[in-house]
Amino acid sequence: MSNRRLIGYVRVSTSQQGRSGLGIEAQREALARFAAAEGFELGRVFVEVETGKGADALDRRPELAAALAEARRLRCSVAVAKLDRLSRDVHFISGLMAHRVPFVVAELGADVDPFILHLFAALAEKERALISTRTKAALAAAKARGVTLGGPKLEQARKNAIASVMAAADHHAANVLPVIREIQRSGARSLHAIADALNARGITTPRGGAWYAKSVSNVLARA
Repeated sequence: MSNRRLIGYVRVSTSQQGRSGLGIEAQREALARFAAAEGFELGRVFVEVETGKGADALDRRPELAAALAEARRLRCSVAVAKLDRLSRDVHFISGLMAHRVPFVVAELGADVDPFILHLFAALAEKERALISTRTKAALAAAKARGVTLGGPKLEQARKNAIASVMAAADHHAANVLPVIREIQRSGARSLHAIADALNARGITTPRGGAWYAKSVSNVLARA
């Protein structure tokens, strides 16, 4: 990438987060660290408070539109701390690619091409769908046991179902983390190298699939 300038984009999902600053500074710091480590010049950082859901998400994200416009003017990339700060919807990510403004995702590294970003977006979308499916299955099981799902009980059942899914993921992360640390001590530094090493050892993800940089990143984040 010849132009070493970056336009930053930070997004939080609720107005409460926006008012409290929760998550905003962490994303800013991640972008600053990434730019310093990779030799980029981080320019203006656009901050958005928006859910990002729905087909018209870009229309409801004026700060993202402004970031795209500024990046086009400067002929540089837009940088985000994590891919889900753009969206977890693969179609939305594809639509952004049509603007012909390159994106850099700090947690994935500076050399991830658009095709790989599509793959990571598809994986994130699939993960969201799986959580939704498991939540619905847990609610159906609760109903079959005679639990009345309405009002506060419904909300509690949803929370319990999500907590169960997250607890299983935490348990698996705790089991695989020592292996990741061992791989790191052996010289593997990048997320891709760690994923390759886990796959070579025959270790699977919580859902029995192959490891990718994003899934390794998720485990390290849980640690």
